[in-house]
Amino acid sequence: MFPRNVGSVDRVLRVVLGVALLVMFFVVPEGPWHWVGLIGIIPLLTAVIGSCPLYTILGLSSCPARVAR
Repeated sequence: MFPRNVGSVDRVLRVVLGVALLVMFFVVPEGPWHWVGLIGIIPLLTAVIGSCPLYTILGLSSCPARVAR
């Protein structure tokens, strides 16, 4: 369905960033930056599915190269 273009290190960083942003959403009191924490859903989703639409558009990949056999 989606091409795998997110490597393991990239996935871990996306999970950390996503969780940090979601924690900010729940911890920061109501204010202008409160809703920015919901952006954390995006890196979490891309880490779970292993594919980043922006990487696909730009032709990037952080997956290791596959060796042809």
